[in-house]
Formats: sequence, C-alpha cells, structure tokens
Amino acid sequence: MEEKLRELKTRLGEIKDIETAASVLAWDQMTYMPPAGTAARAEQLATLQKTAHALFVSDEIGHLLEELQTETEGLDYDSDEASLVRVTARDYERERKIPDWLVAEMAKATALAHNAWVQARAESNYPHFQPHLQKIVDLNIQMAEALGYQGRIYDALLDLFEPEMKTAQVAQVFDELKTELLPLVRAITEEKDAVDDDILFRDYDEEKQWAFGLEVLRQMGFDFERGRQDKSAHPFTTSFSTNDVRVTTRVYRNRFRTALFGSIHEGGHALYEQGLRPVLERTPLCEGASLGIHESQSRLWENLVGRSRGFWTFYFPRLKEIFPEQLDGVDLETFYRAANKVEPSMIRVEADEVTYNLHIFLRFELENDMLEEKAKLSDLPEAWNAKMKDYLGIVPANDAEGLLQDIHWSSGTIGYFPTYALGTLLSVQFYNQALAEIPEIPAQIERGEFAPLRTWLQEHIYVHGKKFTPAELVKRVTGSELSARPFVEYIRAKYGDIYGL
Repeated sequence: MEEKLRELKTRLGEIKDIETAASVLAWDQMTYMPPAGTAARAEQLATLQKTAHALFVSDEIGHLLEELQTETEGLDYDSDEASLVRVTARDYERERKIPDWLVAEMAKATALAHNAWVQARAESNYPHFQPHLQKIVDLNIQMAEALGYQGRIYDALLDLFEPEMKTAQVAQVFDELKTELLPLVRAITEEKDAVDDDILFRDYDEEKQWAFGLEVLRQMGFDFERGRQDKSAHPFTTSFSTNDVRVTTRVYRNRFRTALFGSIHEGGHALYEQGLRPVLERTPLCEGASLGIHESQSRLWENLVGRSRGFWTFYFPRLKEIFPEQLDGVDLETFYRAANKVEPSMIRVEADEVTYNLHIFLRFELENDMLEEKAKLSDLPEAWNAKMKDYLGIVPANDAEGLLQDIHWSSGTIGYFPTYALGTLLSVQFYNQALAEIPEIPAQIERGEFAPLRTWLQEHIYVHGKKFTPAELVKRVTGSELSARPFVEYIRAKYGDIYGL
C-alpha cells in the first residue's frame, strides 16, 4: 500500500504543480498583465488546464485509486491516507465525465472574457461582454450535461463548489431567509435616519487606507512572509501553496469601507489557506472543504469580527491617528453605527449584513434562468434591474453598478454565488461554537488579540483541509446541520440594538 500511495501522491503532486502554474498566470492576468497579452494568456491557460485534466483522469490514476480503495478500507475514516483516496476518487469520478476539449475551451473562454469584462465594466457597456457571457453559459450547460444531474441542471454546477448540495435545498434555505430578512429591511428602512454614515465618504488618502488595511491583516495573523496583497478590479484570494497566498482589494478615495472590508474578507480566506497542514500540500486535500466553508471564514472575519463594536473599540483610536481631520469630533459609537448602516445598495461586496443575502438571491435566480434558457442574455440587464427593485427597492443607473459588477461570470463560475449566502449562515454557527468554547473572545477582540479565535478556527476547520464534505465538517464542528436560525437571531439582536427595533 505504501508504494502505491507514494506513486499516487507523486502523480497528484505533478498535476497540482501544473494547476498551480495556471493559477499564477491567472493571478498575473488579474493584477499586472498588459491587456494585449490576453489572447496568448488564453492559449497558455487552456494548454495547462487541459494537460492537468488529462493527467488526472488517466487510466493510471484510476487503477491506483481502485487498488487503494480496497487496501484502505480498514483505515480510520479520518486518516490522511483514507481521506486522500476517498476524496481523490470522488473528484476522479466527476472529472472523468468532462472531456479534455471542454476544459480547454472553458479556460480559453474565461481568459478572454476577463479582459472583456474589465473593459465593459469600465465603460458600463454590457453588449461588449454579452458574447463572452453567452459562450460561458453555453459551455456551462455542456459541462452540466457531461456531469449529469437528476433534478435541475443547476445541481451539476452547484456540486462543483458545494459538494452534495442540491438546488432545492438552497432554494428552501433562501425562502426561509427571505421571510425573515424582507420585513426586517422594511422595519430598518423606516428608521433609516437613526444612523448616518456620511463620515465614511469623506476624503481618505488611498495610500493611508492601504497601509491601515495591511496593519489589520497583519494583526489578524496573515503572514506576509507567506503572502502578499495587491490591487485588482475585483477583490479575490488565490493560493499557490500554504507558503504563497495572495489577496487583492481595491481602494477608492471617498469610499472608506471598500478597501478595508475587502482586505478583511480576503484575509479570512487567506488565513484558511495559510492554515492548511503542509503535509497535505500538492494533494486534493490541501484546499477548503467547499466554497461555502471558505466563505464562512471570510464572512466571519469581515462581519463577526470586523464589523463588531469590539473590533472598533480597539482600532478606532488608531484610525483617528491616521485620519485626524476626517474623524475630528467623531466618537466610537458614531463610527461603529456608521460602519454597520443598513441601506439597500447597488454593489454586493459593499452591502451591509442585513441586505447582503438579497444580492445572492437575485444572482441565484438569474443563474438558474440562464441555464434553463428562461432568460435571454440580451434581456439580462432588464431582468437584473427588475429583481434589484423587487428585493432592494433600488434600480442601478447603469450596467457597471448592475450586472457587470461581479467578476464571477467572466471567470466561468456559474453555480458559485449561493456559497456566499451559505457561508454567511455558517459564519455565525462557527462563531457561536467558538464563543461557547472560549467565552473570552469578544473581550480579546477589544484588545486586538485575534490569536485565540484564529487558533480555534485552525484546530477545528483549517486543519482538516478537504478531508470531509461540508455537511460532515459542520456537524463535527457545531454538532448540528446548516441552519438559517443562528444568523437570523444574530442579525435581529445586533441591528435591533443599532436601530432601536
């Protein structure tokens, strides 16, 4: 068995190296690559991803897995060896259904679509992006058909990001959330004058914002010897190894929340990646359990920590030192309430905790309509705006603040958006469990001591990598299943206090 395991790990490591090389090229495209390099980069990514896929679905890998599944039957379910074989076999069976040419076509299409999206967003010109989106939707439909599904076509793509989750389950959870959130949004809107966030739209020097964000990341525990932060059109995190994790954010002079909360959010992803066990490197286990679990970490740090009163009890005096003129006469409570103002907004990544999930409902419904061909892509801006009005009571002035605001469709990731809401719910469940075991966490945050919380997350979530399914991990950590109730209780308590409801 040991010899076969070594051979499997060697082959998987070589495949991972090729995938990582593709990730480096993708990161470069989103940060520093000159626009004229797009066509060549598309071919490069297509070659690398097609090669990695072909190597992974080879008969040699299949034979090794078949033999090792028999030989690891007696091992503990939690062991690295049994988990590696189990998880790799699951991925292998899925990837075997996808032809190499489809992998290459998707890589090429998304590389070309990214720069088209950047230009279209800058010009608020959806027709420029529409042909690329059509190509990506068509390829995703072919991907879903290749993977197979029994319910809705969305199931096949959702499973790529949230294993074993079904569209019907997501719809049920979202319906439960809607019944709670929509009345709460209306109640808060009636008290909207209770909180003023004008102070966040003053003139904040971009370099000072950047430096403050780095300071916060460092204190959270992000290791800059093993990572870095850069700027991009849309914040994201990518990992080339546990010792090379990259985050990005974007900075606006008159929108203070954007850069900081973008950094904290991506920092949550990065702590997960840096916290994975090195022994899992170059194997399928060296990544998050799912995109929903990953989002639970970014949303936990962004909201449960970064938007907490305790966080600003510690950081507000420092912020006043950096921006004395902008925050002159502003006290802690005023700033805390401003940072948590609830107001329907156009941009998802800048949305408050109460309205954020409404943005996800919209995207989830539109993605299903696109895949089931219930919505013409030429009519998508109108469909988007209609749902914005239904859910948030506002209508985008242009496509840049409407359907062009997110990078995900240009990246080919249809089926991804529900993980943001699922992660938001899980962030509260995980945080509540951490509080149950370490009641001192809020007081520690007030002192800028984030290590106890980070260590708890490391020991309960990061350490497992992808060994368990999302449902298995949630049950192990919290003793319960995914539920919207803890999030609803948290939101009602926090914003009932802020708005006097």
